[in-house]
Amino acid sequence: MSTQAGLHWPSLLVAIVLMLLGSIAPVYLADAQGQASHGLATLAFWAMSAGFVRGVGFIPQTRLWRWLFSGWACTIALAAALLVRLSTG
Repeated sequence: MSTQAGLHWPSLLVAIVLMLLGSIAPVYLADAQGQASHGLATLAFWAMSAGFVRGVGFIPQTRLWRWLFSGWACTIALAAALLVRLSTG
């Protein structure tokens, strides 16, 4: 496997920004009516979790967990969260 452990700054920075955004301004995780958007929150928190796991350099051994907490999963979850956010206004 060619993936090396070690800090992965892009993933770690995404995770930190999502953590701060969710803590300081949780309104961004709500829909247009101000109700919690559970789909958006799920995607954002998946991106945050994957960002922290990969960002600090941890790479799980099991293939499924390695993919779910990879830099690519962080990117995909973040992009999906942005699409959901833009589509709900």
